[in-house]
Amino acid sequence: MALFDLPLDALRSYRPQLSEPEDFDLFWEKTLAEARSHEQGARFEPVRTPLTAVEVYDVTFAGFGGHPIKGWFLHPAGAREPLPLVVEFLSYGGGRGLPHTHLLWSSAGFAHFVMDTRGQGSGWSGGDTADPVGGGPAFPGFMTRGIEDPHGYYYRRLITDAVRAVEAARSHPLADAARTAATGMSQGGGITLAVGALVPDLAAIAPDVPFLCHFERAATLTDRLPYREIGSFLQTHRGRDAQVFRTLSYFDGVHFAARGRAPALFSTALEDQTCPPSTVFAAFNAYAGDDKRIEVYSFNDHEGGGPFHEEAQLRWLPQRLAER
Repeated sequence: MALFDLPLDALRSYRPQLSEPEDFDLFWEKTLAEARSHEQGARFEPVRTPLTAVEVYDVTFAGFGGHPIKGWFLHPAGAREPLPLVVEFLSYGGGRGLPHTHLLWSSAGFAHFVMDTRGQGSGWSGGDTADPVGGGPAFPGFMTRGIEDPHGYYYRRLITDAVRAVEAARSHPLADAARTAATGMSQGGGITLAVGALVPDLAAIAPDVPFLCHFERAATLTDRLPYREIGSFLQTHRGRDAQVFRTLSYFDGVHFAARGRAPALFSTALEDQTCPPSTVFAAFNAYAGDDKRIEVYSFNDHEGGGPFHEEAQLRWLPQRLAER
């Protein structure tokens, strides 16, 4: 696969002019206030597993609308004092799966919270959280569920869940709230950008090949799913372009990035046709924090840096959390 997007020099200065809703901040302020009107009620139930170096809890907390959201909380076995906390959000289509598939951060000495993804979890990894909210006609997938109006859009619920997940994870006695980071790959990276803006006291964020950025360019540049769901919806519902992209503007990672302040480690891959590099650089270049860095993987597709980027995160994040 050849490079298909802008040259790297152009990507480093790419700053598109996007239409940000005038009520963007008010929209999210009201959304989170409504969610917080429901008692969070985070429950951490110990789980017996064959793992000997890690302790695991099955977590349930109240997300958007007070709906029950699942997660895993893991920490090094025998830990007695609060640990730096990593909250992780998952890629498109997957769920929390099994605890032993999430050992990276706990084996490095962190407390680790993995949020299940409402309504997903039937693709590459199983999930346990339903989405009880309906919507209008949608193309198969999640990108167009409720896309007629931002208040009913699927990602309003999911991003709200993510903010509440941080709050739930911080309530565990072994989580150090002052040393909390958010991370995720692809969809999880886009959610990480949103959480970085909506939870202003995070110690760091690490969005890896983030999805949900610069929707209009993505939807017209790549034929890959999930962005292609938007085009397929509009192919059938002709003439709704302005309505659809206005809804998406409330969830664009570029707008969230402009509000982020925590130290940030991004990544992108120049052959990535799922999350094109120009959409990632649009968010990175808009990011408001002074301490930001992006790792570029020149000949990779959506797998990005894979284990090499995990190693980069493992070297970068402890420094940021130790500074708190």
